[in-house]
Amino acid sequence: MPRVAVVGGARTPFVKAGTVFRNHTALDLGVHSVNGLLEKQALDPNSVDELVYGITVLDARIPQFAREVVFSSGLPSSVRALTVIDNCIAGTSAITSVFDSIVAGRAEIGLAGGVESMSNPMVMFSRRASRIFLDAASARTLGQRLRIFTRLRPSNFKPGVPGVQEPSTGLSMGEHTELTVKEWKISREDQDEIAYRSHMNAHQATEDGQLKAEIHPLDGYEHDLLIRPDTSLDKLAMLPPVFDRSAEGTLTAGNSSPLTDGAAVVLLMSEDRAKKENRAPLVFIKAFEYAAIDPQDGLLMAPGVAVPRLLRKTGLSLSDMDLIEMHEAFGGQVASNLRAWEQGWKEPAIGSVDRKKLNQLGSSIAVGHPFAATGARIVTTLANEMKRRDARYGLVSICAAGAQASAMILERP
Repeated sequence: MPRVAVVGGARTPFVKAGTVFRNHTALDLGVHSVNGLLEKQALDPNSVDELVYGITVLDARIPQFAREVVFSSGLPSSVRALTVIDNCIAGTSAITSVFDSIVAGRAEIGLAGGVESMSNPMVMFSRRASRIFLDAASARTLGQRLRIFTRLRPSNFKPGVPGVQEPSTGLSMGEHTELTVKEWKISREDQDEIAYRSHMNAHQATEDGQLKAEIHPLDGYEHDLLIRPDTSLDKLAMLPPVFDRSAEGTLTAGNSSPLTDGAAVVLLMSEDRAKKENRAPLVFIKAFEYAAIDPQDGLLMAPGVAVPRLLRKTGLSLSDMDLIEMHEAFGGQVASNLRAWEQGWKEPAIGSVDRKKLNQLGSSIAVGHPFAATGARIVTTLANEMKRRDARYGLVSICAAGAQASAMILERP
C-alpha cells in the first residue's frame, strides 16, 4: 500500500469566540488557513487534487462549504472538494478521507482540515415562526400573506442559536463529562493539574516559537490568545463549577476547553509525489481507527475503545509511542480515558501513560478548540514535534460529541 505523508500544516491563531475574530466568518477563516498553507509550503495551487474540509456549526446557506473555500482561496476551481461534518473529529475524518483518495490512486496531493467560527453561528427562528414565514412566502396573494402574518406573536421574533446539547440525550458535553468523572472517581485536583500543564506547556511552546511556526498570522495576531501563562493551581482551584453547580461539581471554566474561533489545514502527499516534489515528509500516517459507543456509557469515552483497538491492529504498545497528543475537551475527559486505558474498559488494558510524553506543547484547554479544526491542529503539532525530536511513533487521540472518537499513529520516515 502506498504511504501517505504529512508534509506540513498551517492554521490561524486560535482565539476566544466573540472577540478579535468575531467579524470573520468561518469561510474567511477557512480560506485564510488554506492560503497560509499554500504560502508556507510554496505549493503550486494547480498541483492540488483534492480539498476535504470540516465544519460543525454549518451555515445552511453554504451547504458545500469546502467548495466555497476552493472558490474563495488561491486554489483553482478544478480542485475537487468535500465537506465533512463530524463534530470534534471532523479534522481527522478529513485527513483520513484524503488518505483514502491517495491510497486508491485518485489523488496525489490533498489538503485536509477544518474550521469553526463560534462567533458567527447561524441565527434561527423557532419552528413555529419558521413555518409561518415559509407559508407566507408560498402565499399567492398579498391578502393571504397578511392573514398568515397575523399568526405571529412577539415571542416568535426571539432568535435562537445552535446549542451544545446532545440531540440524543439533551445534555451538554460538560454535563455528560460531570457524570463521567463521578463514575471514574476523577478528582478536581487531577483535572486542574491537566489544565495547568496544558497552559504551561503551550506558553513555553509559544515562547520557543514552536506553536507560532504553525500559524499564518491574521489581523496582526501571530499567536494563540487563549493561553494563560499567569495561571496557577491555586487560581484554578478557586473557580466555581459551571455544569454541576452543587458541591459535587468539578468541571470549571479553567479545566474545560473554551469556545474558539479558528481554522487549520494539513498538506498530504503520496510518498512518490513527495519525492518528485523534493519534499521531506514530516511523518507518514501509519494507521488510524474510529470508534463509537452509547452516549450513556460516557459521551467522550470512545478513545477508551479506539486507541486499544488501534494498538492491537498495528501490533504496537502504548510504551512504543514517543509522543502522545490527546485532545483536551475537558481535563476530566482526559483523566477518565487515561484511566480506562490503564485499567481496561470495553477493551483490554493497554497500560498507563507517561505524562512526560503527553501534550508536550499543550492542547485544547490552553490552545483552544474550534471543533472541526482540532484534528488538523493536533496532527500538525505532533508531526512538527516528532521531527524536532526525531521521534519514531506519535499517537493522536480525539474524542467527539456523538460518543465517537478517532485515533491515529504517525511514524517518522
